[in-house]
Amino acid sequence: MTVGMHLALVVEDDRAVQRVLRVLFEANGFRVIIADSCASGVRDARSHHPDILLVDLGLPDQDGIHLIEAIRTWSPAPILVLSARTAEAQRLAAFDAGADDYILKPFSAPELIARVRAALRRHARGELPTGVLEFDHLSIDLSRRVVTGRDGGEVRLTPLEHRILETLARNGDRVVTHSQLMREVWGPNCVDTRSLRVFITSLRKKLESDPSRPSRIVTEPGVGYRLVIEPPAPVSTAMVSVENG
Repeated sequence: MTVGMHLALVVEDDRAVQRVLRVLFEANGFRVIIADSCASGVRDARSHHPDILLVDLGLPDQDGIHLIEAIRTWSPAPILVLSARTAEAQRLAAFDAGADDYILKPFSAPELIARVRAALRRHARGELPTGVLEFDHLSIDLSRRVVTGRDGGEVRLTPLEHRILETLARNGDRVVTHSQLMREVWGPNCVDTRSLRVFITSLRKKLESDPSRPSRIVTEPGVGYRLVIEPPAPVSTAMVSVENG
């Protein structure tokens, strides 16, 4: 066994899918542990400290959302949801719980492995932006991934919202195209611009003084988005409205 092989924990109760994922991951140089319930998934995660987790939401004892929330209390390891649930509300709930990506069943084996490797690269790389961004009513510490209001309260961002903000910050005051943003945040072969718009809207609700008239995360029509580091004009801070949307 190669020492440098990544360890993947697959939490899935369907035996046929378990077999497919084991063969797929082992063929691509991963070590694999299989768990078939939320309880066993949490236990195996604590015992083996996997490099990445693949989690089905329809587990027999509890919803996979509970497992994601439990893991996120102590582990930053990438978590990819592998589910047949297509509703937008369910996808957003998974991301809010701490999932890094959401892949629909049936899945493409090459795309799954590509997105797994992309998640591992994002987790391992050290070139994430550092420093503090000062918005009109917020302080954003990029290195610590903490957003603080002027009242000292923390504004909670999901992992995907953080990645969108980090990508925009790396390109501060330059336009980031839709395809570039989706590739860096979701990985390769992702063309869901609708999901991108949903997350941009959610991010604006948490970061902008007036989300209906954004001045920081601005749209470049037909091209992409741009993070305005310096505001174009003085903005009144008399009213502060932060939503946890």
